Formats: sequence, C-alpha cells, structure tokens
Amino acid sequence: MTNIASKDLTKVAPRSAYETINGFAILARAIDKGRATIAGTNGDYNFDCPVDNMILNFVGIKGEELRAKLEAGATDEEIGTWVKEASKKSDEEIKAWSESFKSDFSYAHHPDAGKQAWFRGECERLGLNADTTTLFDYLDVDDKATFAN
Repeated sequence: MTNIASKDLTKVAPRSAYETINGFAILARAIDKGRATIAGTNGDYNFDCPVDNMILNFVGIKGEELRAKLEAGATDEEIGTWVKEASKKSDEEIKAWSESFKSDFSYAHHPDAGKQAWFRGECERLGLNADTTTLFDYLDVDDKATFAN
C-alpha cells in the first residue's frame, strides 16, 4: 500500500461538502474520509456513507472503486479527473447537480419520515432552523461543533 497523506479526523474535520473538485460537490469530503479510513484515523466519520453515495451514485462509481484509487495514492487532481471521465457528465450537468445540493437540498421535508425526524432533531441540537438549513450547512455546523472543544 502507498503511504497515504490523510487528515486525522479524530482531530480535524474533513473538508466541507461545499468544496468542489473538478466541479463536484461532496467529492473533497469523501476523499478526506476515505483517506482517513484507510489510515485508521477516521474517528466518527464514515466513508462510503449516504452523503458520499450522493456523489458516487451521480457519477456511477462504487465506494470500493474510489477507495482503491485512494489506496494507490491518487491525488485530489487525479481523482477529480478520473471521476469526471467515469461520470460521462457534461460540465453543465455537474454544475447543476452540485448547485442543487449546495443551495436547497435538505432532509427537513424528505419523504422518508425517519430521515426527516433525524434531520430535524440534529438541527434542533445545533440551534439551526431545519426548514432553512441545507444538508451541507448542517454538516459544516456539526463539524465545527465536534471540534469546538
């Protein structure tokens, strides 16, 4: 296995889901969690989770495939290029997909009552208005709260 430079997610948060690589939201965060998982420093963060799967499903790759690239030592730039090629999505499709998550995706009105209740409870715990908080906003605030101590 290649020596992988990774964040210690027991001490710092992964990058924000807002941060893009090659136009893809979520990808930088998934990469950080994947590298930390491989290194054994992921703490409470899970790689190949439902949030990661939003990007993975959109581009048509599996978490195991991304993990293999990370284990091989691929850089962010190399991963971004690989994901773009694998996705066969236009720049416009990628931008529209990423922007939809950045601006208005929330679990507050999700059809799954369990996800809705979880999100509303988490927003309440963090002092956020679930009706106006996006998933990405929630993740950023939760990350800050986790490492505030």
